[in-house]
Amino acid sequence: MGALPLQLATRIECCHGHHHIKGTNGNNNDSQRFPEKNPVRSVECIPPRPKRIILVRHGESQGNVDESVYARVPDPKIGLTSKGKAQSEECGRRINDIIQKDGDHNWQLYFYVSPYRRTLETLQSLARPFPRHRIAGFREEPRLREQDFGNFQNREKMRVEKAMRQLYGRFFYRFPNGESAADVYDRITGFRETLRADINIGRFQPPAERHVDMSLVIVSHGLTIRVFLMRWFKWTVAQFEGLHNLHNGNMLVMERGYGGRYSLLMHHDEKELRRFGLTDEMLIDQEWHKYARPADLNYDCPMVRTH
Repeated sequence: MGALPLQLATRIECCHGHHHIKGTNGNNNDSQRFPEKNPVRSVECIPPRPKRIILVRHGESQGNVDESVYARVPDPKIGLTSKGKAQSEECGRRINDIIQKDGDHNWQLYFYVSPYRRTLETLQSLARPFPRHRIAGFREEPRLREQDFGNFQNREKMRVEKAMRQLYGRFFYRFPNGESAADVYDRITGFRETLRADINIGRFQPPAERHVDMSLVIVSHGLTIRVFLMRWFKWTVAQFEGLHNLHNGNMLVMERGYGGRYSLLMHHDEKELRRFGLTDEMLIDQEWHKYARPADLNYDCPMVRTH
């Protein structure tokens, strides 16, 4: 697949085209075309959950190699370096290899991406290894944007603020005129509900094609990815503060386990996850997720123990 022009990166349309589903009277039926409008749905109508949710950090940006860029260019407009574009394309090839190993010839990808320039450029390069018919669709999602660090013009002041964040705590410290990680958590909570709704109604899987092996790819930023995982797996503030950023152009794979829940241990080994910052308790919980069903509750998890 050739490179997409940046101005077209936000115009990727679903390759399924338009589907007109007829009701019993021969007319278009809104409740069938838009299942979210119909609260009464049989179990048979529920689409399969995506096999994977893949979290990708953008490739190396100009700001990653030269912090002074932030004093001249607004954060959302900072692009990738040539190395960052190469990292992103390599990440796309790795994703392709992972899916190809499944042996399913009916697979597709659906992308959610932060609207920042560096994430849109990452998506351009990330999508290059995939034939067009493998891309089911794309959504630009502002809630996946980077943490707002406020005014970057004064570099010395920003160094002081970042030092203060280390003393105060990385989750609760709010940058002047910006956000804390706790603020990011609130907007990611909203995105998670949107994502769950999209999965449950099969927004990226038309009814006639629900046999497709679907993977979701979320292209975002280091802290935002850590907050997303914290929210999804209900990690504590202390556990979040022990996590490390992914390297540029790297990914974490949440894969559907044997019971239907997503687990990082389905794809990654213990050594990888420890490098990311998972503790013994977090790894034990990920092992439980490998076999648990979506409605199960882990009563052995330290977070729900009463004694």
